[in-house]
Amino acid sequence: MVVTRFAPSPTGYLHIGGLRTALFSYLWAKKNNGKFLLRIEDTDKARNSQEAADKIIEAFEWLGLKSDEEIVFQSQRDDIYKKYIQQLLDEGKAYYCYMTKEELDKLREEQIAKKERPRYDGRYRDFKGTPPEGIEPVVRIKAPLDGVITVEDGIKGHIEFNVKDMLDDFIIARSDGSPTYNFVVAVDDATMGITDVIRGDDHLSNTPKQIVVYNALGFDVPKFYHVPMIHNEQGKKLSKRDGATDVMEYKKMGYLPEALLNFLVRLGWSHGDQEIFSFGEMIELFDPKDINKSASVYNVEKLNWLNGHYIKNTPNEKLEELLKDYDLVLTNSDKKEILLDALKERAKTLKELADLAKDILNRPANYDEKAVKKAYKSGAKDIVANFKEKLLLKNPHLPNEFHDIMQEVVDEMGIGFGKIGQPLRVALLGKLGGPGLDVVMAVIGKDEVVKRIDKALESIE
Repeated sequence: MVVTRFAPSPTGYLHIGGLRTALFSYLWAKKNNGKFLLRIEDTDKARNSQEAADKIIEAFEWLGLKSDEEIVFQSQRDDIYKKYIQQLLDEGKAYYCYMTKEELDKLREEQIAKKERPRYDGRYRDFKGTPPEGIEPVVRIKAPLDGVITVEDGIKGHIEFNVKDMLDDFIIARSDGSPTYNFVVAVDDATMGITDVIRGDDHLSNTPKQIVVYNALGFDVPKFYHVPMIHNEQGKKLSKRDGATDVMEYKKMGYLPEALLNFLVRLGWSHGDQEIFSFGEMIELFDPKDINKSASVYNVEKLNWLNGHYIKNTPNEKLEELLKDYDLVLTNSDKKEILLDALKERAKTLKELADLAKDILNRPANYDEKAVKKAYKSGAKDIVANFKEKLLLKNPHLPNEFHDIMQEVVDEMGIGFGKIGQPLRVALLGKLGGPGLDVVMAVIGKDEVVKRIDKALESIE
């Protein structure tokens, strides 16, 4: 059975690159009827944030990427790490090192002066003497002294790490007894039954160290897939300005989870020319072997296009519920279907949809000066007043009924539709632009249309 995991550190929020890795891991597990597990790597007590951990879990709940087992917290697994460190010590595969920081710094200075790669020289590897007093030792693992460590990476192919270039007897437990990153990752993945590790290629350099730990403890080495980074459109590392922000910010900005996941799955992976993927299709078609070997490019226009597509295809009843998060309550509106049908064709985000709706539902507090200058030329007020008089004689409710009254004015006065459309739009919305006027009027109703026209005729000079 394929078992994958995502293991964020709660020293910050879940960002878009991490989410893509989690998505790839989730899809691969589900495609193989396996398990996806979530592990919070919270051993860095100085930098950990409970708020960040909560936000990470909240993001996974919002996106529907739920762990198939109880979430694992590294901070609760100290006894497991101590057990395996002691096992390595007992088997002679690890040892106590009493080298001081000053000694290590001096060694590194000497190696750099000789233009050698700074590395621990193994002086305590086979130490049998009396330990120096007053020094709390670290624990180092006995790494291979020569040869190569090979990785058959599912994306990058065959990789060889030369031991002399990459490794020394690295620390697996600090002087206070706390285990180090590469040790706990290997122990966690092995004891959690992880078969396939999908992660960013910034972790590639950690892989040989983790393989040393796997081999020393007699664990099976998982299959590795190292995913290239996401770059901005200038080919540089993604920054917060480009979109590398807390995933929950995307919810605040009005993105739908299905749109965000669809966007991310296409960052570095493809299936022919297909752009729109249901979640079921993602699971059916995804294979990490098809991930590109080069970095992918984050394109916000593509994300907006996808989000617009999903908004258009979201039932109005669900949209009404989602829009409550953006301070738009339509429960008591009998014209909400007309409103949503019109606006979801235009909006790229839920926030934009809510703002467009508020522009219609809220009477304008003022009028855009440029719009007034453009729309209220000679005769404009007479045209709008004429429309109001005809409106008062009728009882329209639907968009086409309001449109017919506008048409009547146009025909009677022998003018183009723009002559009535622009000044009427400014009167109703305070600006130019927006959905069809017939829709606007049907949504706010005859009485409100009259009130807004009266206010505009009185206020606009």
